[in-house]
Amino acid sequence: MDRWATFDCYGTLIDWNGGIGRELERLFGADQVPRLLHAYHERERELEHAEPAARYRDVLTTALVGLAERESVALAPEEQDALARSLPEWEPFPEVRDALEDARARGWRLAILSNTDRDYIDASMERIGVPFDVSIVASEIGSYKPGHRHWDAFVERVRPATHVHVGASLFHDVVPALELGLPTIWINRLGESPEPQPGVELHALTGLGDALDSLA
Repeated sequence: MDRWATFDCYGTLIDWNGGIGRELERLFGADQVPRLLHAYHERERELEHAEPAARYRDVLTTALVGLAERESVALAPEEQDALARSLPEWEPFPEVRDALEDARARGWRLAILSNTDRDYIDASMERIGVPFDVSIVASEIGSYKPGHRHWDAFVERVRPATHVHVGASLFHDVVPALELGLPTIWINRLGESPEPQPGVELHALTGLGDALDSLA
């Protein structure tokens, strides 16, 4: 059977908050990180909605510069692309490789649907160390999630018999996947309350294989 699991990458497989947070701490100090991280996410979301054809590299840079301006914190010119430079070094969550290898051993094919650029996703997949059969990135399709274009492009390319989507963000992944009628696994790393309710809720990728099989 042709069984596919599609994944968000940053926040689900790669520690997105950790990568951004470390740069914010380096630039602005540890005491500023919780407030600035929340403000950064809001700014990035605004930019992706306003400029769906923008490269993610440019979104990272524009969001960081705009955040510094809005918060009236100093940002040296040579640091404006700090997030864009650092992304290839962001690390996977510790359980990710074993969970993905288990899913592959069970016969699941893996794909990434990511709000990013090709060079970034290639670097992150290398860090994860598990093969993906397909990867679709925002800068190549002119759309950012929660828009549906990632899923449409995936179905056009693959036409899966069975398809489950896995993501950590309710806004970017769970809600649009449910709108498309897909079985959905929510990786609730932040202890949030689910709205809407996904098919399965996990707090890490541990248990992924059983969860996928239960939804097939």
